[in-house]
Amino acid sequence: VQLTESGGGLVQTGDSLRLSCAASGGTFNGYALGWFRQAQGKEREFVGSINWSGSERRFADSVKGRFKIRRDDGKETVYLQMNSLTPEDTAVYYCARKEGDVYKSWGQGTQVTVSS
Repeated sequence: VQLTESGGGLVQTGDSLRLSCAASGGTFNGYALGWFRQAQGKEREFVGSINWSGSERRFADSVKGRFKIRRDDGKETVYLQMNSLTPEDTAVYYCARKEGDVYKSWGQGTQVTVSS
């Protein structure tokens, strides 16, 4: 499967953005999906995930209460709604499909930049 992220951009503190991750060429339904981010000079970190049915979500403490995840299996797309953005959210955001206990099939990422 190939995952393609989109929706990134330059926003101001307090703004919102919705990222999309669309799947093609493989199976989307039935897999858990995750969002990660990597700021310049830092390691990639977990942002949030949604299970195969959409009934369970997990978030990093740093984004809990501000970010939401939703999946649309009909469109084979998972969304990351980001609210109340701060400069600390600036990073390249990636999505990945969880296979067993490992995230694989990473997308190419989309840049999110939050100005102060």
